[in-house]
Amino acid sequence: MEKEKAYKLLAVQMGLSNAKAKELIDRGVVYVGNKKVAIARGELPVDTKFRVLKMQNVDVIYENEEVLALNKPAFLTSDEAARAFSGAKLLHRLDRETSGVLLLAKSKGFEKRALEAFKARAVHKAYTCWVEGIVSEPVTIDKPIKTVKKNGHAYSKIDRKGKDAVTHIEPIMISGRRTKLRVVIETGRTHQIRLHLKSIGHPIIGDRQYGVVSAQTNRMLLHALELKILGYDFKAKEPRGFDVLTGG
Repeated sequence: MEKEKAYKLLAVQMGLSNAKAKELIDRGVVYVGNKKVAIARGELPVDTKFRVLKMQNVDVIYENEEVLALNKPAFLTSDEAARAFSGAKLLHRLDRETSGVLLLAKSKGFEKRALEAFKARAVHKAYTCWVEGIVSEPVTIDKPIKTVKKNGHAYSKIDRKGKDAVTHIEPIMISGRRTKLRVVIETGRTHQIRLHLKSIGHPIIGDRQYGVVSAQTNRMLLHALELKILGYDFKAKEPRGFDVLTGG
């Protein structure tokens, strides 16, 4: 059976440049049936039919002369979401498949005060997520995290020599053998929520790096719900289909 690289097949099928086709596969929005195409240069039969997810728009939650709060969709990097707003500077980041509140500074004064607040842990950050297994009561996870970055990719692990990391979780809903959680973090380590939940046996559904891939969802089910900083309180609605595991 004749085969060709996935990105080249997608380019021909969708009428795209090879670079654009590779970008879509790397972004994680290209599927064959219910299976995500993970490797752009992987070879597939030439008659393969692809399905490309529609990207959601970046919504503005709030804006004034000093701050801009966005509801970032999944599959878009924080830098990409911020790029459309020239003159505003990104204050923190969310993982590519994490949706929710993303904050940008529009003035130097707010940027300085906000960065100081992040450093002093004077910021309230709450998330929602779906995990494998049943979580029946609140839990605090206090485990140090060490992050290694290689070839532009980051991977974190629990390590007693790592940086302190504290995560508080509380069950919101149970559906079958899965639980929806509210998560509040005291620290902001790389992949903290994802790693901490995996470490207690409740990985986030859809998390290909630390968790469980599910045919019922095409993304990691982690959403940045709320961010409080310097007297502001920003909230981002969960995207449509976030409660897909309950049919909601």
